[in-house]
Amino acid sequence: MEKTLRMNLLFDFYGPLLTDRQRDVFRMYFQEDLSLAEIGEELDVSRQAVYDLLKRVQVSLEELESKLHLVERHGQRQAFYQEILSDLESLNCEGEQNTAVVNGLKDKIRRVQGGLD
Repeated sequence: MEKTLRMNLLFDFYGPLLTDRQRDVFRMYFQEDLSLAEIGEELDVSRQAVYDLLKRVQVSLEELESKLHLVERHGQRQAFYQEILSDLESLNCEGEQNTAVVNGLKDKIRRVQGGLD
C-alpha cells in the first residue's frame, strides 16, 4: 500500500513528463487496479511488456524525484504548515483582535495547504 501511495504521489508531480502510453498504463495499474494481464489484453500486448513498461515508469519517476526533490519538499512544507497550525492552536489569545489575526493566519495556511493560493 505504501508503494502505491508513493507512486501516485510521484505521478501527481511528474506524470506530465511521461508519455501518453506510460501515463495510461500507470493509471490502469495504480489507479484503476487492473492486473498486468488485464492491461495487456486491453492494449494487445503481453503481460511482460506491461510489466517492463511499469518498471521503466517507476524508475523514471524515482529518478526525477532524486534530481528535483519536489515530493520531498512538498512533504516538508506540509509538515511545516501543520507545525504552524499546531502552534497557532496552542496560543492563548486574548481579545478579539488577536483571535481574528490568528484565525486569519490559520485560514491562509489551510488555503495554501489545499493549493488554493
